[in-house]
Amino acid sequence: MLDTPIADFSLPATSGTTFSLAAQAGRPVVIYFYPKDSTPGCTTEGQNFRDLHAQFLAVDAVILGISRDSLKSHENFKAKQAFPFELGSDGDEAICNLFCVIKQKMMYGKQVRGIERSTFVIDRKGILRREWRGLKVAGHAQEVLDFVKTL
Repeated sequence: MLDTPIADFSLPATSGTTFSLAAQAGRPVVIYFYPKDSTPGCTTEGQNFRDLHAQFLAVDAVILGISRDSLKSHENFKAKQAFPFELGSDGDEAICNLFCVIKQKMMYGKQVRGIERSTFVIDRKGILRREWRGLKVAGHAQEVLDFVKTL
């Protein structure tokens, strides 16, 4: 998938918006997929992107968080954590499937199907330039920012 154009897609997002990749043309786009709103790892990850948001804006980058949670759940999560970026709801898994982030995982000793924590950076021309899969939250948002600054 690296160094290939990403087909346009859109999905419902917080703040009554629809996120469209085509509408972001000319700006780097950071899309991070996370398993579930208001869980410890996902909260920390979102907070890290929130805390670096001004630096992402300084390089004209857009951040979008995506999970399968409902827009209502996203709105609550976004408000509680004061996220300055939108969260997209992918209940039908169309975007998750586009990026191949649905995996079989072990949770509490049982196999479950869910989102593998992953981040993708798409450049100003819509080309996928970097991906992180199965990542650890600690230091990740800073690593993404450092990469975006090289674009």
